Amino acid sequence: MEYYNYIKSLHLIFVITWFAGLFYIVRLFVYQIEAASKESPEKEILQKQYKIMTYRLWYIITWPSAVLATLFAVVLLIMMPEWLNQDWMHVKLFFVLMLFLYHFKCQQIFTSLQNDDVKYTSNYMRIFNEGATLILFAVVFLVILKNAFNWIFGVIGIFAFSIILMLGFKLYKRIREKNQ
Repeated sequence: MEYYNYIKSLHLIFVITWFAGLFYIVRLFVYQIEAASKESPEKEILQKQYKIMTYRLWYIITWPSAVLATLFAVVLLIMMPEWLNQDWMHVKLFFVLMLFLYHFKCQQIFTSLQNDDVKYTSNYMRIFNEGATLILFAVVFLVILKNAFNWIFGVIGIFAFSIILMLGFKLYKRIREKNQ
């Protein structure tokens, strides 16, 4: 237990950088998709720059952060195995699984865009970007509340928050279209 707080701190730092990478990579996907519809030479210049930026973010920050956050999480679970008997941890691990699925989907999108294969619209990516936000809210509430009953209210809150996000997105889209 002597190193518990150090391991916990490192886990939290890498969770934060992992989420930062996920938030920013999808924003870069939006810009990369929008660059694909520009005229030459702007299109080629922007695409080249966004490919470099996404590559560096993905392989220098996001992937290493995901690996290190997971490594320190496993160490914490080895140090505190009783957590695996608690309901909140089961739900948290479900959301961590969802985070990995989100991460792997980002990997697919990254690979497609690196190959100039645009499969999604920028609006789709703006909505997709909120997936990591919802997972973050769920995990933070579960870790802080640590109560099976309270996490139900947390999940209800997450759904309400997602509805508010969607309404905000629609309002933002209307404002952007009006100003163009």
